[in-house]
Amino acid sequence: MRIKQIGLALAAAAVLALPAAPAEATSRIIPLDLAAGQQPENITLEPDGSADLTFAYTGEIGRVTPGGQVSVIARIPVPADGDVPVVHRKLFLGGIVRAPGGDLYVAVSTGTAATGLYRVRAGTAPVRVAALPPSGFHNGVALDPAGGDLFVADSFGSVVRRVSPRTGQVTDWATGDLLAPVSGFGANGVKVHDGAVWVSNLDRGTLVRLPLTGAPGRVVATGLGPVDDFAFHGSTVVVAVNQENRVVTVDRDGTRTILSISDGLANPTSVALRGDTLYVADSAYFGGSPNLLRTCLR
Repeated sequence: MRIKQIGLALAAAAVLALPAAPAEATSRIIPLDLAAGQQPENITLEPDGSADLTFAYTGEIGRVTPGGQVSVIARIPVPADGDVPVVHRKLFLGGIVRAPGGDLYVAVSTGTAATGLYRVRAGTAPVRVAALPPSGFHNGVALDPAGGDLFVADSFGSVVRRVSPRTGQVTDWATGDLLAPVSGFGANGVKVHDGAVWVSNLDRGTLVRLPLTGAPGRVVATGLGPVDDFAFHGSTVVVAVNQENRVVTVDRDGTRTILSISDGLANPTSVALRGDTLYVADSAYFGGSPNLLRTCLR
């Protein structure tokens, strides 16, 4: 499916209906260990309120309990000859998503034949369930709850791929300028919501909506800055703006900052929501200390 640019006008009014919800003044910050490489790139939540995190460059998947205990629950081998496009590290762990049965799926980039979508199952070693192009920078991952397939955003390849974890089949589901980078990273975060795949474009500062029906995609929000991951709170979108150390909400009234560096943000890479509880993973790629911030929207 090819998607078409329809202009850069803010079109959020048609799809983002609820007012933005401010974060409470008090938040809990759970520190992570920068020296151990605990720079969280993406996040998914467990039923008990624990947060599973991909640590970008170590191959480790961490778990933070509701009480703040941090442990490593899985390791994906780092290839000695790895060379990830753009960042030129031996490995990059991108998006992580939890399937209803408890399996975790993780996007792994290495620049080698080991690149792919991996399954992490309790009590077993991670297994690659689908090969992805070694030339790609595989970032956000989203689960299609209707069929169980996963969508993976390639930030370097201007494409969102649809992956079957059962068969390993990979399809270039959406391509085009809306997903393309300007000079670095294009398609980044990805979510399935309200009959569509939603994708953020970091370089362009946009949020794109791609209907699951295959109809043309369109830009629904612009001017977001270096937007990374995002999540939905009703019909309001909560967005991590990485290098600007902000979390913002986007609704029909526009964009509003709800968290900033003064709240403890250090390059927020991803957000997750359970009810009104907001989790923010801070990677500290460009300074500061990595952490998991937990607060409430009201």
